[in-house]
This record gives sequence, structure tokens and C-alpha cells, in this order.
Amino acid sequence: MILNRFIRWLGRYEGWFGGGAALCIGIGLYMGLVTSPPDYYQGEVVRIMYVHVPSAKTSLFAYLVLFIGSIWYLWKRDPVIDNMCHATAGIALFYVGTALLTGSIWAKPTWNTWWTWDPRLTSFAILFLTLVGYLMLRTFLDDKEKEATFAAILAIIGFIDLPIVYFSVEWWRTLHQPMSMSVRGISFAPEMLTPLILMSIGSSLLFSYMLMVRTQMLYLERLLEAKQGRLLSETRL
Repeated sequence: MILNRFIRWLGRYEGWFGGGAALCIGIGLYMGLVTSPPDYYQGEVVRIMYVHVPSAKTSLFAYLVLFIGSIWYLWKRDPVIDNMCHATAGIALFYVGTALLTGSIWAKPTWNTWWTWDPRLTSFAILFLTLVGYLMLRTFLDDKEKEATFAAILAIIGFIDLPIVYFSVEWWRTLHQPMSMSVRGISFAPEMLTPLILMSIGSSLLFSYMLMVRTQMLYLERLLEAKQGRLLSETRL
């Protein structure tokens, strides 16, 4: 009963998240690509920041959700939480991949190379491979309970990489600039900060919307598999 109520709640509010994401991203892209000024040093190429930075931040937030959800699943063994974790991993992989791709495109004119073994890039690549391994694990195991348990353990172990990704620019000397928003202050011009914030909010809302939709899809797939299994058993009897 509680699970069905939760699924209905997701369906009721997902449209608001989707609409909010479209609005924020639309306005943010217009401001970032049209009205915001070019960077003093990088020129027009800096505009890729409005996609790269929100994607990178959302990917870290998504993995945090996966980490918390995995602990929750191992504690409660709730199948809906397992569905949420499965959905989160796929969406997080999309955001990590987007961040790596846009970062490489940004790096070419800025650093004159598509890729370098910078600590942040390397730790981000490890995060990408961890999510790939997570999804492969969920594909190859036939036992659903073992699949969920092993995947949750892998996600919890992989969380070690998250603080390394986030603090790498502070812990090591890297090609990446230090954090633009920290306790030291904000190093963005207001004309650039506003679209960046809008894009970050829109990216987070889009993640939430996709998570709601994908969780419901996985939940319905599990129900269908259970019903098909029962019908097959009854037929054999």
C-alpha cells in the first residue's frame, strides 16, 4: 500500500519538475549563449561552461542520491528504493558522460588537448567506469536480490571517489581552476553567474524528473515480470 502510494505521488508531481526544468534550462541557455558576455581570456568558448558545469555538479548530486539509496536499500530491502537506485545510476552515467564530453571540447581550445591525466579528469573517469560497472552488474545477474545487493555494495564503495572528484582542485595542483564558489567568495561576474545558476537548477530539476519517470518504469516492469512469473507457474500446474 505504501509503495503504491509513493508511485502515485511520483506520477502526480513529475510534470511540475519537468516543466520547471524546461523553463530554467530554456532561459539559462538563452542568457548563457546570447546575453552573457564572453570571457576576458577564453572569449566565446567559455559558453560551453553553461552546460559543462551544471552537468558535472548534477552528476555528483546524482551519485550522492545513489549512495544514500543504496544504504537505504541494504537497511530496508525496499524494492522501490532498489528501482530508484537502478534509475539513478543510469541517469548519473548520462550526466557524467555529458560532463566528460563537454569538458573535452572545452579543453581543446583552452589547454590545446582533448584529454590530460589531470586529477579531476582522472577521478571523474573513475566515476564513469564505476557507474558502467554498476549497470553491467545489474544486467548480467539473474538473481534479482543478489543483483540489488551487490550493486548497492558497489555503489557504496564507489562513493570513495566522490570527495576526490570534488576536492581534487584544492588538494592537488591541477589544470582546473580552483572552485569558483567557495568560502573564499564568488569569482563570477553577475552576468555569467545568473545563467549558470539557472542552468544548474534546471539540470537538477531535469534529473529529478527523469528519476521519477524511470523509477516508475522499473517498478512497472518488475510488477509485469512478477505477474508473468505467476501466470507461467499456474500454467505449468
